Amino acid sequence: MTLLTDLADPLSKRSKSAHKIAACVVANPETILASTTASLAAQAGVSEPTVNRFCTGLGYKGFPDFKLSLAAELARKQPRMTRDIDPDDSAAKVAAKIFESTQASLSNTQDHLDLAALQDVVTAMSNARSIALCGLGASASVALDAQHKLLRFPIPIMAHTDIINQRVVAAGLGADDLLICISYTGRTTAMIELAELAVSRGCQVAGITSPHSPLANTCPLVLGVESGEDTDRYTPMTSRIAQLVIVDILATCLALEQGEAFADHLQEVKRNLSQTRQ
Repeated sequence: MTLLTDLADPLSKRSKSAHKIAACVVANPETILASTTASLAAQAGVSEPTVNRFCTGLGYKGFPDFKLSLAAELARKQPRMTRDIDPDDSAAKVAAKIFESTQASLSNTQDHLDLAALQDVVTAMSNARSIALCGLGASASVALDAQHKLLRFPIPIMAHTDIINQRVVAAGLGADDLLICISYTGRTTAMIELAELAVSRGCQVAGITSPHSPLANTCPLVLGVESGEDTDRYTPMTSRIAQLVIVDILATCLALEQGEAFADHLQEVKRNLSQTRQ
């Protein structure tokens, strides 16, 4: 677990003051690098000794040592996020850049994942009468992958990748249903309008999308995925991988939320699948 991921975890066992300091660091990690113990203490509304105890409690010698670790973590991520493919790149360079960008995208998504929102989405999925998954373009494949994984649950699941079908389905959703909109940019007009339609119907709506995007602002529940990828130049690659990982996390957490009853159901599913193999 990275430093920022640990600090962002709302379930970690820390004092109220420590949670305040962690929230300040997670919100503006770059700013913290230029902060003094006094300025961070003032920002968090705690004393300077509390900041030092926070750092030593994490295993650091003090605030300067903490900042060194934070700077190293940020340095590992940020430069790789902007490594665009050049026209004269060899296959070896392309492979290296895409691997590095994907690793950075996953790490960035992990660091900024809203764990409270994650739990809210899992709870909504567990309580839903039905779940509709919608994506367009590159995000359509993510919706189909989510359908494949979630079909194992005793909840009606359907992925829709055609905008006409999506609007027909959204018009029939109600308060007991859940719509999950998947869009990397969060700027696709059709997807934003779809979310607005579902919200107007009283349906629960979750977005797997770029934080602070128009779609994110429309969806009551948001799981942010922001990789720094230039989708105006290339089709989404690293962001799609991050979306797929979010789907895996949701499916796993949903299985845990369902408990032993789901374990029995899954065994029955596997018994039926075994008949299709030689």
